[in-house]
Amino acid sequence: MGILWAIISWIIIGAIIGLVARALMPGKQAMGLGSTIILGILGAIVGGFLGGLFGGAGISGIMSNPWSIGTIVLAVIGAIIVMVVYGLVAGRSNRA
Repeated sequence: MGILWAIISWIIIGAIIGLVARALMPGKQAMGLGSTIILGILGAIVGGFLGGLFGGAGISGIMSNPWSIGTIVLAVIGAIIVMVVYGLVAGRSNRA
C-alpha cells in the first residue's frame, strides 16, 4: 500500500501546486487537469532541486515530507518557473 499511497499523494499534491501556481501566474493558461497535475509535479521537482542548491533538503526532503508548508511553497515557485520557461519555449516555436 506504500507505493500506491505515494502515487496518489503526488497526484493530489501536483494538482494543488499546479492550481496555486496557475492562480498566481498572470494571464490565461490553457491547461486541463492532467497538465495542471504534471505542472505541479514538475514544479515540485524543480523546487526541490532549487531548495537543495540553497542548502535545503532538496528532492529527498520533498519525498520524505511532501505535505509541509515549506515544500509546498518551494514547489509552487518551481511550478511558476516551469510555466515561465514553457511559455518562453512555446512562444519561440509559435513565432518560427
